[in-house]
Amino acid sequence: MTALLPFLVFAFVASITPGPTNLLAMSSSARFGMRASLPIVFGGCMASAGLVLAVGLGAGATLLTRPEIAKLLGWAGALWLSWLGWEIASAEVELTTDTTADKPLGAGAAALMQVINPKPWTVALAVVGVFMSSSGAPAWLLALLFLLMAIPCMLLWAWLGIQARSWLHSARALRRFNQLMGALLAGSGWLGLLG
Repeated sequence: MTALLPFLVFAFVASITPGPTNLLAMSSSARFGMRASLPIVFGGCMASAGLVLAVGLGAGATLLTRPEIAKLLGWAGALWLSWLGWEIASAEVELTTDTTADKPLGAGAAALMQVINPKPWTVALAVVGVFMSSSGAPAWLLALLFLLMAIPCMLLWAWLGIQARSWLHSARALRRFNQLMGALLAGSGWLGLLG
């Protein structure tokens, strides 16, 4: 277990730092509540752990030998995050508890976001390149531990969205919050691509 401690610290930092899926969970919970945002949390976390497993089982070798695939994923991710950011920033603002007309993204969309986002691939490559060999742990164990670390971290981001609701009592405040979350979401994709 001592050999896995550096990995657990890395998994925590990788999961808690701001990223597109964390921002999406926060934005969604502020708008729709925690329960409606759980598919984003679990879909994003499962996809991240799945990437760790896939890279650990050999998909990382393909990305390292074919950098054009990684670049294509990066561009697709940045464009999709820009579209999602625009959707959030330009969403209709209604101060009502009835959200039946407008629904948050589901688990599949959050998982897709992770697959086309460069950050989770970079994290997965680091997990395999650094921690798989140094800890001697199999890929499935690292993926499981990453999942168990990522879920509470993303739940914290969703909880922060719930806390933001306390000051979103006017249409103007909600519109500004949506614009900020949309801009951060879109910007995170381009920063990840260009960074």
